[in-house]
Amino acid sequence: MQLLCAKYVTTFINLFKQRNTEAPHTRSKGTKGELLAVKFLKKKGYKILQRNYRRRTGEIDIVCYDHGTIVFVEVKTRHSDTYGPPELSVTEAKKRHIVRVASQYVANHKIEGIDLRFDVVSIFYSPDKKQPTINLFRSAFTKNDIALSRK
Repeated sequence: MQLLCAKYVTTFINLFKQRNTEAPHTRSKGTKGELLAVKFLKKKGYKILQRNYRRRTGEIDIVCYDHGTIVFVEVKTRHSDTYGPPELSVTEAKKRHIVRVASQYVANHKIEGIDLRFDVVSIFYSPDKKQPTINLFRSAFTKNDIALSRK
């Protein structure tokens, strides 16, 4: 019995170690993309309010202010187009999570009477280019789009 328990504990520890070694690579790509997105948005005149706003239900990569509007930005970075362009990876489920977390942000910061917007920044590192291609999708989706898609 002890041998069986030790086997499961060892397997669990190995899985944990495996995840820890994989996560930094993915995290570093995401962090690098978010840094590029912040620079890009600042050049466009956005004021960065917060990065990586986390709640139990999810995370918002960047929260900004743009000409009287609070903007919640999802950043998607890709090094390959195997699964399509980065912006297509913002699924309906991801949009629902973003809207839910954005609602919590608005409530926690007691924001009233200000327009809200959901943008997506797409960053693609093409193998044949030195600099990535960065695209901004303003008003990529709305809170109402999400409500309608669940019905």
